[in-house]
Amino acid sequence: MDKVVAEQVVAELKDALGDKQVLTGEAVHSRGAGIWRSDTIQAKALLRPRSTQQVSDALKICHAHGQSVVAHGGLTGLVESAITSEDDIALSLEAMDKIEEINTVDRTMLVESGVVLQRIQEAADDADMLFPLDLGGRGSCTIGGNISTNAGGNRVVRYGMVRDMVLGLEAVLADGTVVSSLSGMIKNNAGYDLKHMFIGSEGSLGVVTRAVLRLREKPKSEVTAFVASDEFEKLQQLLKRMDSGLSGRLSAFEVMWNNFYRLVTTPPAKQTPPLSQDYPYYVLIELLGGDQEGDQALMESLLAECLEGGVIVDAVLASSGAQRQALWAMRDDVEQLQRLGAGCTFDVSMRVSHMQTYVDEVNARMGRDFQHYDLITFGHMGDGNLHFYASVGSYSPEIRHRIEAAVYEPLAAIGGSVSAEHGVGLEKKPWLGICRSPDEIALMQRLKRALDPTGILNPGKIIDAESRHCEIPFINA
Repeated sequence: MDKVVAEQVVAELKDALGDKQVLTGEAVHSRGAGIWRSDTIQAKALLRPRSTQQVSDALKICHAHGQSVVAHGGLTGLVESAITSEDDIALSLEAMDKIEEINTVDRTMLVESGVVLQRIQEAADDADMLFPLDLGGRGSCTIGGNISTNAGGNRVVRYGMVRDMVLGLEAVLADGTVVSSLSGMIKNNAGYDLKHMFIGSEGSLGVVTRAVLRLREKPKSEVTAFVASDEFEKLQQLLKRMDSGLSGRLSAFEVMWNNFYRLVTTPPAKQTPPLSQDYPYYVLIELLGGDQEGDQALMESLLAECLEGGVIVDAVLASSGAQRQALWAMRDDVEQLQRLGAGCTFDVSMRVSHMQTYVDEVNARMGRDFQHYDLITFGHMGDGNLHFYASVGSYSPEIRHRIEAAVYEPLAAIGGSVSAEHGVGLEKKPWLGICRSPDEIALMQRLKRALDPTGILNPGKIIDAESRHCEIPFINA
């Protein structure tokens, strides 16, 4: 797009939205590009619409000129899905941050996309309800971003992904068409459930502007335990024992390998180790129920059985809210990973039965390719989701590629996925063929062309709209 046309696009956007809602120049470039990034946003303009109608007006203008648009939420994503260039328009939903309605009879909440997740959690709590989505970035991520990536987090084992928490949504297509399906019903089998096209699509099929969220009744009890085990196979036994013994009330089963636990409980980390740092595995277990005293006793009884049976080797049971928060603070303190220097973050998924052999294979490949490496391992074992932070002491595109090959290639043989909850963006796009067939990718491309025929929405992310095949840059062992 030449300079004259670009200036015309920005001028039309200012006329439609107002000068204050269209930022340019230093007002754009002074903003950080995302979490853990040192660069700033590069875009010809950043839009801050205040309503769905303004989003529609903006996209109509951009569609008419073939202007690329990248939607922005809280910029907490880790796969470069919201990265822009000087040729793009950034569309931030930050000014659309209203909680419009809380209905405790229907157990729903109507929100705009720019509402920060923690505000939603707190508003639900104030209404004596629960919005169960919870993740470390709760204080800065937005519900629109959560929807765009189908976020998971700490309680998937009981409540599912975001897809299971959205009853309806409103989205604006590339040409400005508003698709509004703000149903508050749990069941609606009248034709295609269109909301699912937009959930997890990373803003590539439409811009989500509002959503009806599903609330749950607020638990009357919360019990948190932290345990250590000496064998991974025993963790599998522990998961089954806890899920069965808690009769469906298990809400979190978070596993930390020794290297992650040491990192988050050794200064300058603020948390002190509640258990010895010498065990190979640690698990944070959460029960949400209806009887604090009874549930606490049940958890204590189950832990005693597991200790006696050798499934675990040590355990602590939180006896107060402050102790529960301290245990969760360890799991949430992922910022400590930055102490290792430049590295690569990963979130992958697989069946639990494959998890240990997969981790062993990744470590073997890393050890073969690099003289020294750190592979910090933790994750949501209860739903088959692992996180890695890999660092080898230096960084370059070639080194990153070798690390990615070590992590992603073994997933093909076990039917795993290169993305559990963070999306695809640019980072995982070359590896999509690991877990999606050519026919699946071709269908994604057909959907993209149908809903965004000129390809203006988050172009280049997830898939290439025109190419049928996704070539995987394998590095042969």
